[in-house]
Amino acid sequence: MDATEQSLRQSLSEKSSSVESQGNAVRALKASRAAKPEIDAAIDLLNKLKLEKSTVEKQLQSIITSSGNGSLNREAFRQAVVNTLERRLFYIPSFKIYRGVAGLFDYGPPGCAVKSNVLSFWRQHFILEENMLEVDCPCVTPEVVLKASGHVDKFTDLMVKDEKTGTCYRADHLLKDYCTDKVEKDLTISADKAAEFKDVLAVMEDYSPEELGAKLKEYGITAPDTKNPLSDPYPFNLMFQTSIGPSGLIPGYMRPETAQGIFVNFKDLYYYNGRKLPFAAAQIGQAFRNEISPRQGLLRVREFTLAEIEHFVDPENKSHPKFPDVSKLEFLMFPREEQMSGQSAKKLCIGEAVAKGTVNNETLGYFIGRVYLFLTRLGIDKERLRFRQHLANEMAHYAADCWDAEIESSYGWIECVGIADRSAYDLRAHSEKSGVALVAEEKYAEPKEVEKLVINPVKKELGLAFKGNQKNVVESLEAMNEKEAMEMKASLESKGEVEFYVCTLEKNVIIKKNMVSISKEKKKEHRRVFTPSVIEPSFGIGRIIYCLYEHCFSTRPSKAGDEQLNVFRFPPLVAPIKCTVFPLVQNQQFEEATKVISKELTSVGISHKIDITGTSIGKRYARTDELGVPFAITVDSDTSVTIRERDSKDQVRVSLEEAASVVSSVAEGKMTWQDVWARFPHHSSAAADE
Repeated sequence: MDATEQSLRQSLSEKSSSVESQGNAVRALKASRAAKPEIDAAIDLLNKLKLEKSTVEKQLQSIITSSGNGSLNREAFRQAVVNTLERRLFYIPSFKIYRGVAGLFDYGPPGCAVKSNVLSFWRQHFILEENMLEVDCPCVTPEVVLKASGHVDKFTDLMVKDEKTGTCYRADHLLKDYCTDKVEKDLTISADKAAEFKDVLAVMEDYSPEELGAKLKEYGITAPDTKNPLSDPYPFNLMFQTSIGPSGLIPGYMRPETAQGIFVNFKDLYYYNGRKLPFAAAQIGQAFRNEISPRQGLLRVREFTLAEIEHFVDPENKSHPKFPDVSKLEFLMFPREEQMSGQSAKKLCIGEAVAKGTVNNETLGYFIGRVYLFLTRLGIDKERLRFRQHLANEMAHYAADCWDAEIESSYGWIECVGIADRSAYDLRAHSEKSGVALVAEEKYAEPKEVEKLVINPVKKELGLAFKGNQKNVVESLEAMNEKEAMEMKASLESKGEVEFYVCTLEKNVIIKKNMVSISKEKKKEHRRVFTPSVIEPSFGIGRIIYCLYEHCFSTRPSKAGDEQLNVFRFPPLVAPIKCTVFPLVQNQQFEEATKVISKELTSVGISHKIDITGTSIGKRYARTDELGVPFAITVDSDTSVTIRERDSKDQVRVSLEEAASVVSSVAEGKMTWQDVWARFPHHSSAAADE
């Protein structure tokens, strides 16, 4: 905990005790009918102590708020953003006339346009620039696929139920809300108690069901709506289950991610790519998660859009030829060492982070840099974007390294992109389950004499020990890499037995010396066959878009100064409408010119909107600013027009014939507004803005 906050909490505790003690003294004096001057003096002292306590409370509240822990300002800002988004139909709750369903939202016209622009730029930035292979796989996935990937058994959150009504809640959310409220809103708790709540918030993701349940009981946490007691936490699978075909005999699920469709198609994609590595496959599509208690608007929903990349690479060579293109980028990074020691994120050069081993390899570092460029070009504030490394207890046992691109919003730091080196886990799991070898090969120019690892499971002994699970154990033994196999050999020789994790059984078994022989033999080989590693950047598009809304939202006073006007400062790249066209007054001459400009804007692919309402030009500007439209063309003659830029409110005058091409050039990034400002005459009018 911050030393100042700790000191103020201690001081507040002492002041509270003094107020309580002096209050008791005043009551005792009144009960004993003491002299009035004595009672008045005691009351004066009590009032003085109350004032001192109030001063410390205000200081503590200010510290909490300024340190980013305060929620009051964030909530007010969030409400302003959400109200504007819903009123202008960026998004609204689905099935609204039937009171809606939690975790489901509809995108309205401007929201659809923003989403389309974000995805279009994602395709350009990743698929086109990196020569990726795009696929489109079904949302309905057979159970066997998700059994192999581990989702059927492990894709769970811990849930509790109201014991009387049966209402379900996500257990960790209840504990998080309780601790957060105590830290941010209860100024009476001691410094030690506040530190305890902060520690719980830091480690709660690692709690077992029993530990989580114990904390809920320790703090007396009950059902939020009814205050009824809660059940013990238990796992709830987040996938939507279905059946495929009318017989109902083929179980399936709505996919919780798009990645599995790429993994199961690896063999065909590898051949399509000329049997060459590295290569990347990408997919944009819907995913589904049956969230226990969805909240936080677009940040936690039951149906959402993912954009995922699976970059397949030789596990012995994770360098990247284009890494120098991003190696000098510097941005906020939060390595696990800084997290463990209580430090904050700091700016690091990605090239240095890879060189020092903070980031595991060049390919992972390259994608971290590319993700940074993608998000900042969309309009995400680079000072509120950080890359946080997973702690050791967060990472799957097979992962080499994982980083999350986290964006700060009114809800705190939100994970929006995960960039993980998943090693060869996925392809191996599907190879084992399907019986199809999902492997790549490297052909040697000349035969090589190599020491070949030879693993010979003794099937008779394994059959006696594991019976029906013999095949699973044999496959896992044969799939060991050299390091794992030689470590097992050493353990078997020294101890006679070793504990071994079988992926398809998802448990450890005991392997004895008589169950397997492991050796190395020298052989001449013409090729090397291996299972590729996978670097996976996974983008939550809805989360990115919501954070973009918050980062681009601002208010500014109207010209009269009597109201605050909302503005979305979207970059032209993602703005839902690039340009509006206004005839200054309603007459046929100006309206004909407006139609000419509209036709030219359409021909160059610029989305635009015509506003021929009779309201003042200032109010029309304000309406389009609230939609985030970056440019407005005002038709005030039949030979020339003005173009207004949203953020500066500056205007230039251009000829009627040039208007569409100027807006197109700026919207597509071929020119900047500064270029336009330098090239064309400036225009000013007292009546031209709000």
